[in-house]
Amino acid sequence: MTKTIIIGAGAAGIFGAINIASKTPDMEVVVLEKSSKLLSKVKISGGGRCNVTNICQEPKELIKNYPRGNKKLIKAFEQFGTIDTVNWFESRGVKLKAEADGRMFPITDNSQTIIDCLLNECKKHKVEIITKVSVESIEKTENGFLLDIKGAEKIECDKILVATGGHNKLEAFQWLADLGHSISEPVPSLFTFNLPKSSITELSGVSVQDVEVKIAGTKLSHHGPLLITHWGLSGPAVLKLSAWGARILHEKNYEYSVLVNWLKTANEEETKQSLTEFQAQNPKKMLFNSNPYQLPKRLWEYLLIKSEIQEELRWNNFSGKKFNKLVNHLIADLYEASGKTTFKEEFVTAGGIKLGDVNMQTMESRKCPGLYFAGEVIDIDGVTGGFNFQAAWTTAWLASEGMF
Repeated sequence: MTKTIIIGAGAAGIFGAINIASKTPDMEVVVLEKSSKLLSKVKISGGGRCNVTNICQEPKELIKNYPRGNKKLIKAFEQFGTIDTVNWFESRGVKLKAEADGRMFPITDNSQTIIDCLLNECKKHKVEIITKVSVESIEKTENGFLLDIKGAEKIECDKILVATGGHNKLEAFQWLADLGHSISEPVPSLFTFNLPKSSITELSGVSVQDVEVKIAGTKLSHHGPLLITHWGLSGPAVLKLSAWGARILHEKNYEYSVLVNWLKTANEEETKQSLTEFQAQNPKKMLFNSNPYQLPKRLWEYLLIKSEIQEELRWNNFSGKKFNKLVNHLIADLYEASGKTTFKEEFVTAGGIKLGDVNMQTMESRKCPGLYFAGEVIDIDGVTGGFNFQAAWTTAWLASEGMF
């Protein structure tokens, strides 16, 4: 009997194991997991609900959510995309639902539903899972591979699927570099912005539905919901911007300036005009009691105070420097960021096996035939919204097809 080893019992590893075992019943399929836990990221994803995938279906649109991978994923998603993921789970009794923002969850709103489905499939197809097994190195042999296991006997196999996930240190990829692979240095992605010196943190809990966030001095910008936290700025707009700017912000040592347009796309001229019109319609009202933009009350008051506007000031007495200051704070509100805070539920690293070393049709290594990759161990990462899991399902499925 031939043997395939999957290294890593996360989403990509388990999904790959199931698809390999279901296609080749005579194959011995064994998953080796370094820790004592299976599918740990699946468990905590989406606040414990598991954001399985996204409703976005068109590959050309789907790839826009991958800062690393992007165009090289088009053909991969044409072969196994979000619809295929939905069908795969639904054909096994797990129905998914889409939310307003496009994220898809099991209708149970419980990640355990996904875990149970995957582990039941492993059992059904006789996939063996062994935990607390650490692979230290891989040796290519004439007929396959020899795996050096920490504190145990070496394991022989015919083919290998590496699905060890992302790592935050370059040294963690050394055993794969030893086989001739090039590694993109891992850096954090999907993190929130720390504003240690800003009083805006006093507004913790306040959210705005659609703002534009920019990194000053770069072309990086993103719009969407923003959440003010007790340490700084979070929410989809910030997390997505951190993903696209992962390498640039790393190079800046996480010291950078953030510009927030609280009015999303309004420019200086439009904002001056809208304030002037509101002023003409509400001359006797006090600024603190009348908000032209439906911004949260606490945020509006914060921006007025930041613009040095007194609490009793009325619109008919509002002009000059303070008028211009408010305009500036509404559309180009400046904050100094220092450091980062990991968004633990969706923690992702940018980096891993360079895509040039992988046949993106089969996920087979170009450096070591018979060795395949799936998931975040490759230099592919997506923004928040189910895109990282989709990349895991897709690459694992392609590897299972490419092997046999």
